[in-house]
Amino acid sequence: MKNVPDSKLGQMYKEHIQHILDKNIEALLDQYTDDALLISSFMKKPLIYQGREQIRQHMEGILGIDGLETDIVFWAETEAPETLMITEQITMTTADGESNMRFADSWVLRDGRIAIHFAGMVQHPDGSLA
Repeated sequence: MKNVPDSKLGQMYKEHIQHILDKNIEALLDQYTDDALLISSFMKKPLIYQGREQIRQHMEGILGIDGLETDIVFWAETEAPETLMITEQITMTTADGESNMRFADSWVLRDGRIAIHFAGMVQHPDGSLA
C-alpha cells in the first residue's frame, strides 16, 4: 500500500485491504454496521447490497484476489461526521491474470464502522471508463 496516511482511517483502510488479502471475510464484515449499504459499480452497472449477508455476497467475489497493490492518488477524511473519500490505482492478480484499475471509494462511518460504502470503479481492467 502506498500513500496511506498515518491516521485512524488510514489504519482502518490498511486493515480493510489486509482482510481482503487474508481472505478473512468475517473480519472484513465486522468493519461494517449490520445494516450497512454498499453501492458498487464494479460490473459497469449499479449493484446495491444492504446488510451483512448481501455485503458478504459482494465480498466473496473479491476474495478471489491473490495479489492486491494499492496506490492512493487522492485521500480526504473528516472527523464529524466520520468520512473517507479516496481514489486508488489498483493492481490485482486473479485466476485470469493481472488487472489494472482505478477505484474511487467513499465511506461514511457510524460508531467507527462503515455504514455507507460507495465502491466506485473509475477505470475498468479493459481501460474503459465508468
